[in-house]
Amino acid sequence: MKFYDRKNEISILSDLANRTKNIGLLTVMIGRRRIGKTTLLTNYADENVLYLYVSKDNERVLTAKFQEAAQGIGLQIFGKLESFAHFFELLMKYGVEHHFTVVFDEFQNFLSVNPAIIGHIQDIWDRYHNNCKVHFIACGSVYSMMQRIFDSGNQPLYGRQDCRIVVKPFTTTVLKQILADYNPNFTSEDLLCLYTLTGGVAKYVAWLMDANATTQPTMIDFVTRSGSPFLSEGTELIMSEFGRDYANYLSILQLIASGYTTQSEIDSVIGKNTGAYLTNLSNQYSYIRRHQPMFSKPNSRNSRWTIDDCFLRFWFRFIVSNQALVEMGRNDMLREILMRDYLQFSGLLLEQYFRQKISEEQRVTKIGSYWDRRGENEIDVIALNSIDHTATIAEVKRQSARYDYNLLKNKVLSIKKQLSGYEIKLLGLSLEDM
Repeated sequence: MKFYDRKNEISILSDLANRTKNIGLLTVMIGRRRIGKTTLLTNYADENVLYLYVSKDNERVLTAKFQEAAQGIGLQIFGKLESFAHFFELLMKYGVEHHFTVVFDEFQNFLSVNPAIIGHIQDIWDRYHNNCKVHFIACGSVYSMMQRIFDSGNQPLYGRQDCRIVVKPFTTTVLKQILADYNPNFTSEDLLCLYTLTGGVAKYVAWLMDANATTQPTMIDFVTRSGSPFLSEGTELIMSEFGRDYANYLSILQLIASGYTTQSEIDSVIGKNTGAYLTNLSNQYSYIRRHQPMFSKPNSRNSRWTIDDCFLRFWFRFIVSNQALVEMGRNDMLREILMRDYLQFSGLLLEQYFRQKISEEQRVTKIGSYWDRRGENEIDVIALNSIDHTATIAEVKRQSARYDYNLLKNKVLSIKKQLSGYEIKLLGLSLEDM
């Protein structure tokens, strides 16, 4: 698949490259695995870029690789270096006279190579960055470890970053553009399936487009067939983040994907208090989010945990729970189960799609949904603009014929007080509006 979008990120990187002609700057780039960080950096056309992948090698082996790669920017280092610190200091000395960008991809892997490296980087960077012409980019995909390195007050690189770029999934507009390029006659069902399976994560979209899986049936065929990268991707993602403690996190995520959305429900199945795990999954890993009804108080207990990452929601709902079928090679039965439950499952993602689409395209200061404790009044989309005092309230249905204006109007009466002073617009959104 060709390179798409990332105009904002490239603009920021270009501006930073210009600024580093006078002073060294440190940029931290974070994004979940497969989001397209490396592709972005390799498509970013700076004049002089040294790209270094931090593999989990022995320190001397890794340093030797970096030493050889540095020739690409004209830095000749003779003799074998004993440590990464020696290499990094020579690199910074070279940067005093030469302007270049150095990218350390999967930066968090330094913790596995030698945790002391982070302290060496801090010491050398502090001594050289005011006088060098280096744009130093630390790129990482493991949220917890990158946050530990740069956001923990007791860590050496705390407070050193000059810019942070968070690489996010493709917008709904870009997702439509990609599908249109590969399937000009795509339907709304095709687009919803692409969003449901990938959420706009670049690599997952590329897997499908490169396989010519551009319709709903061919996409589902691809993700469920034997050998599909979608079948093993979740395990690799979870293992890279959680390591030895993955079992509890795996169980909690599977429960949330299966409809256990409150802590009390999750605790009752796990058999212990899972509050700390839920907090970590939300704050450290950004895998789940605590959804509260619009207008509720911050400490309200009327909340639901959800997996916002579309791929993970799909993988935990269908792949993990049917792992036995995958191991037996009964991918035909896995596909049958997916098709059986697809309409209901993708319907929930349709609501998420429209919340994302509205937040991207309209003047919105806050967006969410609403439900009361009795479950009598549920509203799929509430988009507020506190500047213009306008509110868009929508009911989402797969088919427009199922939209009931009067029913939605009656639901809005339950939050009439909170919408006082707002000009309200009621909408029915369906596949036709994607």
